[in-house]
Amino acid sequence: MTHDDSMNTNEPMDTGAQSPVSEAQTDIALGKGLDLGTANIAAAVQNDEGGITVNVERNAFLDIGDDVYSKNMLTKLKVPYVVHNGKVIVLGEAAFELANVFGKNTRRPMQDGLISPGEVDALPIMKMIVSKVLGEPAQPGENCYFSVPAESLDIDNNVVYHEGLFSGLISKMGYTARALNEAHAVIFAELAEADFTGIGLSFGGGMANACVAYKSIPCVSFSVARGGDWIDRNVSQVLGVKQSKATYIKERGIDIRDPKNREEEAVAIYYRNLISYVLQNIKSRFEAGQNMPTFNDAIDIACAGGTSMVGGFIEVFRDEFAKIDFPIPVGRIFRAEDALTAVAKGCLVAAAIGE
Repeated sequence: MTHDDSMNTNEPMDTGAQSPVSEAQTDIALGKGLDLGTANIAAAVQNDEGGITVNVERNAFLDIGDDVYSKNMLTKLKVPYVVHNGKVIVLGEAAFELANVFGKNTRRPMQDGLISPGEVDALPIMKMIVSKVLGEPAQPGENCYFSVPAESLDIDNNVVYHEGLFSGLISKMGYTARALNEAHAVIFAELAEADFTGIGLSFGGGMANACVAYKSIPCVSFSVARGGDWIDRNVSQVLGVKQSKATYIKERGIDIRDPKNREEEAVAIYYRNLISYVLQNIKSRFEAGQNMPTFNDAIDIACAGGTSMVGGFIEVFRDEFAKIDFPIPVGRIFRAEDALTAVAKGCLVAAAIGE
């Protein structure tokens, strides 16, 4: 399918559960985008009105004893669950909410942007969540572009294994699986008016990804092993609270420009450090000059990812950017209108163009 100009990436998002695309829609809705994030998994599909529908689920689970009492409790609370390997498993947002109620940490299928090596149930749990948000292909072999992180500058991350694992999982679901760097996906989602030229940044749960592209062609892509989980771990340590509590503090609606107490101050400190760290690494790559294009005009910087959704993020980003002597002219610095779903939307745009 050629790129359809009616595909408006700023259409309102419906993040509730959606039915799989019907056969009647396949002529306009072929191709899907999938964001395999450490904290959230999102799937995007073009709907019959020419807009985009995105399904989102938190990438987490909680296992509870397989007994009558536990099942009755979950039933009374109207919490959906599955039974896996003799354990009652609660998936997604419901797992996160239960963890906070009972003072536990959720289990996470992914760590630092990749499938977790220490989580034995990671792959089957991920398959359940992906199946829930992605649904079945509209027709066999439908293109599904899925996000993968770039090679990291500060840790040794095995992206090849991660990409191959999910390529196989998605292919077994009946799709033609194609990998796309997640920061490159941000460029597809947010920089269409700039001819897909500029800098895309994806601030995820496991890491932060950066991509510099010229007319949709990626010139440099890299990641750093700092993201929302890195903030949560550090806040958890300095405050002496569970990591799920630190996540709750971060997500409850604070503004990192104006922290109101010690907890929010800790979150703000680590956010500013994360942003500064990413910007310094981008600057260093430009100054190194390897594979960098020459930009005649100022380029835009588009930020996305769930970690960028905190209040005051883009203002603090601009403050930190002003402190460094960036080697090329920059125009707009902005956050995606729907930062949580931008990577999924970008993967969908790439799927449409790719077909």
